[in-house]
Amino acid sequence: MYPEMMVVPMRQELTRVGVEEARTPADVDAAVARPGTTLVVVNSICGCAAGKMRPGVVAALASPVRPDHAVSVFAGQDREATERARSYFEGHPPSSPSVALLRDGRIVYMMPRAAIETSTAPEIAKALTAAFQTYCASVKN
Repeated sequence: MYPEMMVVPMRQELTRVGVEEARTPADVDAAVARPGTTLVVVNSICGCAAGKMRPGVVAALASPVRPDHAVSVFAGQDREATERARSYFEGHPPSSPSVALLRDGRIVYMMPRAAIETSTAPEIAKALTAAFQTYCASVKN
């Protein structure tokens, strides 16, 4: 585990735009139990998270169609919360970073590390925005 002070800016990159942190398994369960769509971000200290995934998520969340809720867990820091989040990603092996979209607690879209590593932040934002348009029923103002 990295010292918490090293990961605070990486956490804040997402919380600044309204992504809630889930630091415990109970936090994850509560977030996923809410009705509607929930974006679950598996944050990471790795370079592809820093340089691509977080900026892509931030840009995607600026779109008018977006999930009802957004939550993040931090791989390697909040281990139990991360394991619980991954338990909702049925059929997908663990990877970090990764981004999942759940509707009423069931996975409908997954962007694993392999897709993040081979994409730019704008490409990640475009893919997430397309997923939001496909799976998110409500429009946020």
